[in-house]
Amino acid sequence: MRQPATAIQSHFIPAEAPWSGIVRKGQTIRIVDSEGQQAVDTIFYRADDFAERYSAQDTLRTQGSAYVGVGTKIVSSEGNTMLTVVADTCGRHDTMAGACSCESNTVRFGHETRYLHACRDNFLLEVSKHGMSKRDIVPNINFFMNVPISPSGEMTIVDGLSKPGDYVELVAEMDVLCVISNCPQINNPCNGFNPTPIQVLVWDAE
Repeated sequence: MRQPATAIQSHFIPAEAPWSGIVRKGQTIRIVDSEGQQAVDTIFYRADDFAERYSAQDTLRTQGSAYVGVGTKIVSSEGNTMLTVVADTCGRHDTMAGACSCESNTVRFGHETRYLHACRDNFLLEVSKHGMSKRDIVPNINFFMNVPISPSGEMTIVDGLSKPGDYVELVAEMDVLCVISNCPQINNPCNGFNPTPIQVLVWDAE
């Protein structure tokens, strides 16, 4: 198990806040759910060409599973492997339910929720720092978000399974830009109705 003291990057991301950073080929990124039951919306872009970015459809089709877990290859829009999941203490990560937005909050929870901060806002803020715009925000991974699928195909966002300190680790297969929204959603149980901080650690290749 990698020790935090040996990480070359360590970032504490407050509740509801965004973050972005470069992870180089061969490096390992660990996303830590510090207090448990916190959804972490994440998109990856190729570091030297942002036009190539995470593809939820290709990732699911390649692995033949509805969820992201150990062994999952994170596949790009060009069919290339961007990262590989190598460790996971939670066991449930969604990549179909998407990111919350002011518009979807309004439709799902009522017009009185429209003013609330949302993941789409966080993503837009972060990608704009790298010269991208709203059109560059694609369907994302929701690390630690629990979205069971019924036999009928219906999806429901329910209480998260992650405990304080649970983490997921990915090894970069190319240089990537990681963009995170530490989800601010308070209208459904993806964050236990209480958004909390997370940590991101990066280690050099061994």
